[in-house]
Amino acid sequence: MSLLISDLELLCDVAERGSFSQAAAARGWSQPQVSQRIAQLEASLGTQLFQRHRRGAVATAACLGYLDSVKRALAELDNGRRLIQGAPALPEARVGCPPSLASLVFAPLLAALAEAPLELFCHTDHSPELMERVLSGRLKLAFVLNRPTINGIQLEVLADSPILALAAADHPLAQVGPLCLADLADARVSPQWWGPDVEELIRLLRQHRRAPLPLHTNQPATTACDLARKHGFIVFMPRIAALDELDRGELVALPISDLPDWRWEIMMAYRAGKRPDPTRELLLASAREIGAVWRSRLSAH
Repeated sequence: MSLLISDLELLCDVAERGSFSQAAAARGWSQPQVSQRIAQLEASLGTQLFQRHRRGAVATAACLGYLDSVKRALAELDNGRRLIQGAPALPEARVGCPPSLASLVFAPLLAALAEAPLELFCHTDHSPELMERVLSGRLKLAFVLNRPTINGIQLEVLADSPILALAAADHPLAQVGPLCLADLADARVSPQWWGPDVEELIRLLRQHRRAPLPLHTNQPATTACDLARKHGFIVFMPRIAALDELDRGELVALPISDLPDWRWEIMMAYRAGKRPDPTRELLLASAREIGAVWRSRLSAH
């Protein structure tokens, strides 16, 4: 009896996800393709590997016993491939976040795991796409913004940051008392694109403008900070994205009385899985420590 490595990988994938359709989505296949390959594997082994039901598939006792040997064999094959390629035999972990979070997330995460027995691959994409990649197993962990709950994905809030109007410490309006949006309307203004609420902010500002001045939006947070520090702009952005500049006194928050209570909720998204995953647990522990630092620094402001 000959077995394809790809069939063994598919077996692990279906068992981990508990779903033929999710395993198919991860590969860009149809669900019947996965069902057919698993049925062929069952015929080759002479035993049923999954109990099919309306909501997915549950591994049988025979499957669970076989999986231990399959995973060891696949791990040894992967280690051999890495040795041939001259790479260390360390597990890989792929993590992602939106571009607007990259400077906040990746540097502290890589620093925290610099000596850990794993290799990180960092990716950026929009939050909905990152959630899909977590669900399909292509990402071990994703940092996302303001996402609703999705079946199959665990979400934990790491930090909740208000949206502020910020300006350089020597900006004329930085020395003024309580302000309203009308006081900013004719100044140089550039909101960072933190989400759809930016469109509402632009609408509110335009109501107060006495001249057809442009309202530029910007990304990422480093651009917003540079516009405020070096070019005299008032920027609207999440407080968490300017903590260093606020701590150094380069930027100050303007007290805008009629600014809506918009917020940036940073979450981590992951699939819990039914089996122990030391790599995932290491990532989650590091992410929670980073979140604790964010919350402490936010509360200090």
